[in-house]
Amino acid sequence: QVQLVESGGGLVQAGGSLKLSCAASGRGFSSYAMGWFRQATGKEREFVATISWNGGNTYYTDSVKGRFTISRDNAKNTVYLQMNSLKPEDTAVYYCASRLTGLPRPTRDDYYYWGQGTQVIVSS
Repeated sequence: QVQLVESGGGLVQAGGSLKLSCAASGRGFSSYAMGWFRQATGKEREFVATISWNGGNTYYTDSVKGRFTISRDNAKNTVYLQMNSLKPEDTAVYYCASRLTGLPRPTRDDYYYWGQGTQVIVSS
């Protein structure tokens, strides 16, 4: 069982930065690939970024490439999402999720544990 708690969301102006954190408790975090997803009002939850169990492989959706960076610290049981050059279209609730294997995947159905989400609002 893994529990995930996101933090770091907030209100920021376009062009600004935020760093989201996802703290995991329970067993197995260091063995699992992790992902960030987001859901804007009235839209489906979409993939943002994923990272392998050891941080060696990362993947991003095209719209955030070059702006967002996913990373993890297995000693702290935490995964991060550094978001730079934020745009109003990045406004959404951001969710952290965990797979049950170490391989990263961009598909929502491949993730088993989910956090409650943290709101990010980017003003123009």
